[in-house]
Amino acid sequence: MKVNLSAPLDKLRSAAAPEHASYRLHRKQRNLQIVLPVVLSAVALVGMIVLVSFATFKSGGDVNRWAAISTIWIIIPILLAGLITLAILVGLIYLMSQALNALPRYTGMAQEYVNIARGYIIRGADMVVKPVIALEGFIERAKAFFERIGAP
Repeated sequence: MKVNLSAPLDKLRSAAAPEHASYRLHRKQRNLQIVLPVVLSAVALVGMIVLVSFATFKSGGDVNRWAAISTIWIIIPILLAGLITLAILVGLIYLMSQALNALPRYTGMAQEYVNIARGYIIRGADMVVKPVIALEGFIERAKAFFERIGAP
């Protein structure tokens, strides 16, 4: 018994891609905005590698100069990433200083509201427990009375 595992894939392949206007626009934008820049970047990179190789390894090529140029090209993205990270950190430090200036006022207000809520909570808890305490007190007084008169 032979199982055909490609049957589900055939169904997917046979389904034609939609041909409405938005799908065609999407494909066009994908080609222009994603594929084309990637291909051009790859071609430029390969071209620079070929240029550096010819300039370096031909007779009388200055290997040290091209090594320095290559190092610069390697360091530039790292410097840009560091600059972006520095800008983010400076922004966070500024926001933290603004927050620390504003927080004492708001934390004082929060403490006031918590103290008000504490008073309501204590009063509510006392109101809930008061009947139970009164009932237990009544029961204890009744026990004490019956013990005094000698009833079992």
